[in-house]
Amino acid sequence: MVNDPPITTLFIDIGGVLLTNGWDRAARQHAADAYNLDYAEMDERHHLTYDTYEEGKLTLDEYLLRVVFYQARSFSMDEFKNFMFSLSQPYDQMLDLVRLLKARYPLKTIAVNNEGRELNDYRIRQFSLGEVIDTFVSSCFVHFRKPDLDIFKIALDITQSPPQQVAYIDDRPMFVEIAQTLGIRGIRHVDHPSTQSKLAELGLKID
Repeated sequence: MVNDPPITTLFIDIGGVLLTNGWDRAARQHAADAYNLDYAEMDERHHLTYDTYEEGKLTLDEYLLRVVFYQARSFSMDEFKNFMFSLSQPYDQMLDLVRLLKARYPLKTIAVNNEGRELNDYRIRQFSLGEVIDTFVSSCFVHFRKPDLDIFKIALDITQSPPQQVAYIDDRPMFVEIAQTLGIRGIRHVDHPSTQSKLAELGLKID
């Protein structure tokens, strides 16, 4: 809108926006198929403990001991972890979009994402996310996870950005809606073209 203040800060989800999801239902199904695991049992155990892992209160080894290695397996934990890591892939168009925006505008870029520490660390290194993200307000670092409002409040405190000058990109509608209750300008990410168009409507154009 014409009278809205300019966007100075981007809050960005990682999984589903910049990269594929780190350990979602499809990834767990893939792992169950690859390692001949009972998916239903694995998934139930996952849901009972994964929030704790994403909040940084469990290591990946501890999570896997509860979900996969609670009984003897024919494969090692390191092998399984390497498989988990290998499932992550970049969304190059979205990474390039953020790079272009940072080159054109004096934007602060903040990752606000739910992720366990080892997966988060791997994905930051593997895909050079530090080139496009200034600060990582990841659930494993701050011990709050979306949809808890506190993770957004922490990101606002760290950036010292007025909510009305923040745009938040996430593929989960609920998380966008919750951020908007703080006055943040939410963008539901569906694909690269629509997100680029919505950013342009907020004054962040690259052409």
